Amino acid sequence: MSRMPQLTAETANDEQRALLEDTNRQLGRVPNLYAAMANGPAALKGYLAMRDALVAGSFRARVREQLALLIAQENECGYCVAAHTMRGGKVGLSEEQLLATRRAESDDPHTTAVLQVAREAMRSGGRLTDDVVEQARAAGVTDAELAEIIGHIALNVFSNYFNHLAQPDLDFPAVDVAVTASH
Repeated sequence: MSRMPQLTAETANDEQRALLEDTNRQLGRVPNLYAAMANGPAALKGYLAMRDALVAGSFRARVREQLALLIAQENECGYCVAAHTMRGGKVGLSEEQLLATRRAESDDPHTTAVLQVAREAMRSGGRLTDDVVEQARAAGVTDAELAEIIGHIALNVFSNYFNHLAQPDLDFPAVDVAVTASH
């Protein structure tokens, strides 16, 4: 059960309602994460602004979903693992590719490097070694992409931690966060 109300057009104030309506226009629905985050309009505005900025960045939708899924896995956020598993499927990732992503692996060397930088940044509190950065650059990861990896971490830690706090009702197909291998 959710710890925070999941606001609707009927229960929201004018500012919250405008944010929910905008989200509905963009996504075609209002996921419970957004409905709960609307309790703090400044938080939802900030989240949406950062999301929109990163959508316009270097990474295509597939890699953005892979980053979000890996970060959710690292943070053991069941809501976001479920959401980004579904969304990852919609951008063409197979079940095996989704599981590999959760281990920071990909069949594409560049994407693997991106995911491994993200995982290492998360596990080291952002203190990436020269070796990690050199390996990423050797795989073709650009400085812009390195900067955006940190941006994606910040965005997704925001939603993961918010979900840990608010515990919104799951409105995506459930995924077992503990399962990261297909065997």
